[in-house]
Amino acid sequence: MTNNPIVMISSYPPRLCGIATFCEEAREFIQKANPDREVLVISHIDGGGEGVFPIIDLQRSDWWKPVAEKIEKLDPYAVHIEHEYGLYEYKDQRGIGDGNDGFLDLLEAIGNFPIVVEPHTIHGRLRDFEADFIYKLTQRSHVVLFKCHYQKWRLDWTFQGKGWPTPRNIMVVPHGARPDKRWGVHEIPALRKEFGLEEIGLADHVVGMIGWIQSNKRWDILISMWEDIHNEIKSLNGQDWDLLAAGAMRDPNHRRDYEDWKSGVQVLAGKGLAHYHEFIPRGDDYYKIMAVCDFIVLPTIDETQSGTLARIIALNKPYITTAPMEGLTAQTLESEGGLLFTTKKMLRRKVIELATNETLRLELGENLKRYLDNVVCWEVVARQYNEAYKLARKAANSGRPVVLDLEF
Repeated sequence: MTNNPIVMISSYPPRLCGIATFCEEAREFIQKANPDREVLVISHIDGGGEGVFPIIDLQRSDWWKPVAEKIEKLDPYAVHIEHEYGLYEYKDQRGIGDGNDGFLDLLEAIGNFPIVVEPHTIHGRLRDFEADFIYKLTQRSHVVLFKCHYQKWRLDWTFQGKGWPTPRNIMVVPHGARPDKRWGVHEIPALRKEFGLEEIGLADHVVGMIGWIQSNKRWDILISMWEDIHNEIKSLNGQDWDLLAAGAMRDPNHRRDYEDWKSGVQVLAGKGLAHYHEFIPRGDDYYKIMAVCDFIVLPTIDETQSGTLARIIALNKPYITTAPMEGLTAQTLESEGGLLFTTKKMLRRKVIELATNETLRLELGENLKRYLDNVVCWEVVARQYNEAYKLARKAANSGRPVVLDLEF
């Protein structure tokens, strides 16, 4: 009984999906924190690997039934579910979705097991559908994990305004970041050579935009200003700085922006000011490409949390990102490791400031190191997961719900 497995439910590689990559990393560190217990995964049918059961088939309206049956057979110590609306949305022949009703059916079907759900999209200002879904989710789960404190106190405000009781089984556990991906300055030349960046004449100093190329990431903002910014930096300190844009398209719906932005970088490359590098943002390559950069710009305009930011933090790289922007702003304030912008003019000023102030870059990097070591490294997060599993087990076994403190 003591060695029953932890079972995660999520998308999983080789699917090219941010949640899949998150689950893969989380699983690695949950396993390290629970060496005497298997950590298994129930995934969508395009998942795979050792200890992975790819049985979620969203072509079926009752996709959740085989999942519930598998949970019964595995008899888990705890069920840990990664949630994103699109991961569990069944659509009928008309293309009309079920509003994640199947997901709620799954929670009811496995309710006798300890259930921990980790939703990856909790907006600060909820739509009516989202508020209703979160209420139902918290009623059917023993513990629900939010990524940021603001999400928890905003939920309290939203529910009070609707006259609903605020769920008390919500725990805040941040987006984990790897503690083992920090390269020293002396190691960067080898990384540059590995990706052929020396051969193309990339400048000694580099501003990076790295990751999946999606319409919400708005790479075009910096691309459109880069030549002017480059010239201003050189006039101030005499240094040549290049823009390194590296990534790939994941969603074909974003093809137009992908092609426009790639073309914009290539025009800059023709002037010797930038370089575009195509690669799949997964695994070590994701970290290595980022490590080459002096700092990162993440100009996203719609994101509640960010796997890209988790990697920036893992590398202790100073960064600039959009504000106000949900979890990105919250983590920037908490870590004191990045700068925020809200207009193009402000972005220009911040890029120039970081490029011309090495002391500031070092200070922000040290702040990120402390934040990683003490708050968001996967070892710390895995311990919090284990605490959530214990709370969920106690609630499942006793029939008494988890009651945690409100934020404010």
